[in-house]
Amino acid sequence: MSPNLHLPIRNEAEASRAALQATAYLRAAGVADLISQKLATAVSELARNIVKYAGTGEIWLRPVQGKRGRGIEVEAVDQGPGIEDPEAAMQDHVSTGGTLGLGLPGVRRLMDEFTLDSAPNEGTRVTVRKWL
Repeated sequence: MSPNLHLPIRNEAEASRAALQATAYLRAAGVADLISQKLATAVSELARNIVKYAGTGEIWLRPVQGKRGRGIEVEAVDQGPGIEDPEAAMQDHVSTGGTLGLGLPGVRRLMDEFTLDSAPNEGTRVTVRKWL
């Protein structure tokens, strides 16, 4: 597996391509289809959040080793307005953007580990891991 995949997210087209690029990266690494689909779904949701709320940002995919063995980490980072109430953002059907409010909670359900770091005017960093 190549060490890292860097996905700059600067517009809707790059957000749309991010899931395809993640899928290709994961398949090349021999990751099982179901796990690849979950990771690609998470990448897609995180990329769309970057475009919708921050305008631009980046996503990194990288292999990780831990107590649970081998895994994939996805990190989405932006310098946007941040999330005023991260706890509320993690509840189903809570949205400040007029959406269904299922994105971040859905990503959390798909992954084995989920971390959200955000504050108003400081941007957002979402780090998730899926163990293989």
